[in-house]
Amino acid sequence: MNDTSSPEHGATAPTSQQPDAGETRRGPSRRAVLGGAGVVAGAAALAGGGFAAGRATASPMQLRQYDFFGEHQSGIVTPAQDRMHFAAFDVTTSDRDALIGLLRAWSEAAATLMSGSELGTGIAGGSPLAPPEDTGDATGLPASGLTITFGFGPGLFVKDGVDRFGLAGRRPAALIDLPHFPGDTLQDRLTGGDLCIQACADDPQVAMHAIRNLSRLAFGVASVRWAQLGFGRTSSTTREQTTPRNLMGFKDGTRNLKAEDTENVREWLWADASDGADWMAGGTYLVARKLRILAEIWDRASLSEQEALVGRTKGSGAPLSGGNEFTDPDFTRPGADGSPLIPTDSHVALAHPSANGGAMMLRRGYNYTDGADDLGRLDAGLFFLAFVRDPETQFVPMQTAISSSDAMTVEYVRAVGSALFAVPPGVPAGATLDGSDGAYIGQGLFT
Repeated sequence: MNDTSSPEHGATAPTSQQPDAGETRRGPSRRAVLGGAGVVAGAAALAGGGFAAGRATASPMQLRQYDFFGEHQSGIVTPAQDRMHFAAFDVTTSDRDALIGLLRAWSEAAATLMSGSELGTGIAGGSPLAPPEDTGDATGLPASGLTITFGFGPGLFVKDGVDRFGLAGRRPAALIDLPHFPGDTLQDRLTGGDLCIQACADDPQVAMHAIRNLSRLAFGVASVRWAQLGFGRTSSTTREQTTPRNLMGFKDGTRNLKAEDTENVREWLWADASDGADWMAGGTYLVARKLRILAEIWDRASLSEQEALVGRTKGSGAPLSGGNEFTDPDFTRPGADGSPLIPTDSHVALAHPSANGGAMMLRRGYNYTDGADDLGRLDAGLFFLAFVRDPETQFVPMQTAISSSDAMTVEYVRAVGSALFAVPPGVPAGATLDGSDGAYIGQGLFT
């Protein structure tokens, strides 16, 4: 899981400024809705680093705030946060206008939530005889670097042979049906989806609050098909971030594509109109795979076996051919017995760009745990998330090789969920979201 591999304008930079009030229908700041002092109390708490109704203290990461607007959606080259809540949806209507209405509502709500504000009148306003417009479970918490990313699955274009929304002819060629890879043990309930939302934040409650409220807005139009909570990012998306470890105990994502790699980002991440779908220009494609680790078996493997399977040392993350974590692996360097120091069936050897025509990808995966299964075994692993420009050339060949020949994956990892989504470009800066003429995510697909 180690070697697969210009920050996005305003969406990747923290900002203390919120969009103009006329751009979104938002409620008061989450930090200012409690107590009679309102904004004053919220400002005093912020100045002191504490939040009266939220966390006792807030870390610098939790005080980060990202803009919803921009050429690209946030949550892609944005510095990877520590927590994630992902949800895939089935669209339950065949009404095109209702689908567009949902995308409008989601866009408006996302801009509000990312600014650290409550939806509508929040929990302190509105009619006492109606449900509050915001569920209130993040009231008092800062924005926590929340990013919200939307995607469209193949079923939005044609599902069960039916073109529900007149979009069949606009399906991008890159939005393929992922093949069934060797060793896959996919569960239907963890596979596919017509729409998806990725919410990342440095506070798990903020990420969950976003998915919960966006799901509520979808009532009558779309319903959650499957969802996943993630913790502990398993890759770095900027050079300022250190390399994290996955649940196998190894550093993960050492050679991940970084936001600062401008030329590589342009080549391997962002779709272009010349790719065949003009409405996807500035967008990308998201591969989501739920990979369960057979932890009890892995934990009994010797250190030398684990390192041979990965192709790196467990302590420093250096390749077995020598050097430090960031030293290029030497796949030809022989050991004492004449065989390569990095085994040819190791994860590093098969996932490295040099084994895949130089192809790279931007990974934003997370560890996950769903407790224990019926036999008392740990149900945990990697929720693999990767953004690519062309899944068929960047992901499928690599995954085919790993699934069939990677000794670590074959013996210790089981893929139980899989999906692919087209992630459209962002809503341009300066656009307005409110009203029937307002902008919304994916608008180019429908116009």
